[in-house]
Amino acid sequence: MRRKLTLALAMAMALVMLVSSAMACTTFGIGKDATADGSTIVTHTCDSTTDDSRLWIIPQMKGGEDVRRDIVMNGHAYGDWSNYPEVKDYGAGVVLADMPQPDDTYQYLHGNYSFMNEHGVAMGESTCWFIPGTEHTDKLAELFFKDNTGIIDCYQAQHIAMERATTAREAVRIMGDLVEEYGWNASAENMNICDGEEVWIAEFYGRDLWCAVRIPDDAFFVCANRCRINEIDFDDTENYMYSPNLKQFAIDNGLWSEESGEPFQPANIYCPYSDPYCNRREWRALSLVAPSLNLDPNADDYPLYVTPEKKLSVQDVFMLNSDYYQGTEYDVTLTPEAGPFGNPLNYRHNERTINLYRCTYQIIANVKSWLPDEAKCLVWYGQGAADSSFVVPLWASMTRLPEMYGIGTRYDKFDRNSAWWIAQYVQQTASQNYQHAIETIHAARDPRMAAQYEEVEKMQSAVAALVEAGQSDTAVELLTDYAYKNAEDWYAYWLDLGDQLYSTYMFDRVNMNDADYPDWWQNILDNAPNRPVEETPAN
Repeated sequence: MRRKLTLALAMAMALVMLVSSAMACTTFGIGKDATADGSTIVTHTCDSTTDDSRLWIIPQMKGGEDVRRDIVMNGHAYGDWSNYPEVKDYGAGVVLADMPQPDDTYQYLHGNYSFMNEHGVAMGESTCWFIPGTEHTDKLAELFFKDNTGIIDCYQAQHIAMERATTAREAVRIMGDLVEEYGWNASAENMNICDGEEVWIAEFYGRDLWCAVRIPDDAFFVCANRCRINEIDFDDTENYMYSPNLKQFAIDNGLWSEESGEPFQPANIYCPYSDPYCNRREWRALSLVAPSLNLDPNADDYPLYVTPEKKLSVQDVFMLNSDYYQGTEYDVTLTPEAGPFGNPLNYRHNERTINLYRCTYQIIANVKSWLPDEAKCLVWYGQGAADSSFVVPLWASMTRLPEMYGIGTRYDKFDRNSAWWIAQYVQQTASQNYQHAIETIHAARDPRMAAQYEEVEKMQSAVAALVEAGQSDTAVELLTDYAYKNAEDWYAYWLDLGDQLYSTYMFDRVNMNDADYPDWWQNILDNAPNRPVEETPAN
């Protein structure tokens, strides 16, 4: 049964989505011929200041002729998914309707968003927006929110796709069908979806409007909080998908016309936005993988995808997530806001970097199509800003996760048993004296991560052999034991590192020795006025 949203509720939900996302996330999509190991890769840095940091396994669920599932708006809002579906705790989410669930569902990993299922279908998202104030965008705001009775948002679309899809193409189609039937009522979203063979980019604009494109196998794509699809070949159904009225809605509502002579560009029509907050991250990522293009850092637009000049490894992608414009004029460690020790984690920086202090978690889905599902559904998972953190391998086929992933949020008190708080402990302590602390962090992290990449490749081969021999349950238990223990070992190691950093960089010093300010910072201090004496009212 479907319920109608009132205008007030629709607008309230849209505002919740916008505020909670805070125009936050950076994503990449990389085709199998552009990666060093032949996998497809999609990523997501979940960067909002309000996102839930906990992680759960959502198990397979029985479907059937009479089985229904809830449709929940804002369903990520700090509910407890630890015993789902037996206990349906949606936090501040609102159940607006239910829908048929005819088939058994697939197991998947559910963080603030759902990002990998047991068949190796993976996805991320980047929230997009347009700024009202022009005739065009004011009309968009009215069309998308005034009388919009849609009940699907990004969280729900991704959950349902994870439950039902065995390929990226299926996931796009499932989400598109949802939007056409139930309507989209949230800020626009760009999603990157892969399955080991294909990488798709899908955009959902509002109401029943959406489109998607398959990027070439040798391509690299980036999204940084603005819609990117500006070319649709309506005759190429192999590489494009779209809602039936994608073009007609624009014509009927005066947003575009054939007579204008302008090409039909969905992103620019339905969610136009250009600002260095977004564009600069696109420029940086594209320039790092294809430097010979000499892209302009101040351009209004960039290619939807490029061909990397070298094949990218998981570590290369991790380093992209760790970037704060090092070696460019936009390097945030060189600004006064970074302080004397080059802290890129200050939230007052004017440039929005890929590496960001408020990152809740990052994923790097690393899907190899030739592996059996049990081993294929690999995602590298880390918490906090990438430059001062690490990633561990998790599989959507695992039977259990360490308890530390299900406890502790940014709204709780500091908890040394929480994975998220351990990551924040190191990150926050590093910001005390970043230029020195980050060297300690990288020295402790990098060799261990390099060894981990080798271990995982061997583990996947061993698991594949077990599956081929008919021992799937043994294979899954082997993966689970390895990933579980490896994650616990990493976080224990990281907690010890945090204690070391805390004692080493007390009082801005290094092992209680002076850490002299650089001359340029001392010059700023020497020439800065004192804080004005506050005026006190006369007695």
